Amino acid sequence: MASISLASNLLQQPTKSFKIQSKSSFYQPRVVSVSISRGFSSTPISLNPRETLLRVSAVAEETDVSTQDSSSPSARKLYVGNIPRTVNNEELEKLFAEHGAVEKVEVMYDKYSKRSRRFAFVTMKTSEDVAAAIEKMNESEIGGRQIKVNVTEKPLDTMDSPLQAAESKFIDSPYKVYVGNLAKTVTSDILSKFFSEKGQVLSAKVSTVPGTSKSSGFGFVSFSSDEDVETAISSFNDALLEGQKIRVNKA
Repeated sequence: MASISLASNLLQQPTKSFKIQSKSSFYQPRVVSVSISRGFSSTPISLNPRETLLRVSAVAEETDVSTQDSSSPSARKLYVGNIPRTVNNEELEKLFAEHGAVEKVEVMYDKYSKRSRRFAFVTMKTSEDVAAAIEKMNESEIGGRQIKVNVTEKPLDTMDSPLQAAESKFIDSPYKVYVGNLAKTVTSDILSKFFSEKGQVLSAKVSTVPGTSKSSGFGFVSFSSDEDVETAISSFNDALLEGQKIRVNKA
């Protein structure tokens, strides 16, 4: 609620009021009340009718900031989780286009293995498209998997978890190997200790399903030299780790 009070010691007029309606981001009318009253002020203000309308318009514009916010890309960006690894940008765009105008689609891929991380971001063109996409697509099935669709705030908060913080500590290097077919019980520490038997390990990490502690079944180990990489591949490819044969090759 915003109000403007115009005081004058020259005018002896009764108080007048009127209302202005402006739209919020959810398209609900917002009422701005403007009162003109007589009285005394240490800094009297005298406005002619044209100036009064300009001041009132400025107040109405100030109350409509949320509408501007809703039009920003971040407010129209959806998180889409648990998608099949085979779904690409074009296929996902077609699915969401059935329920509104799509501006951008980004399926997220692991930079090492190049495999889909099973989640994506879809930016819709309007807030109405966002609402329709969530209503129609959330908990629907794609390729036999029930997907999650919601605004980005919650998934992004989840992604800033201790799990991701730990993953960010991974020391990358030009000398690293990809380790596949990992048992679910293998942790980054276990992986590091296992490969340290045959070389100088700089860092190791087991990739997890975004937002969870579940292993994705693969990981990476970085070394200080190319010789260590070759030794790791020749020594550990098809070796048993936690009861499963692992695959080791250059990343």
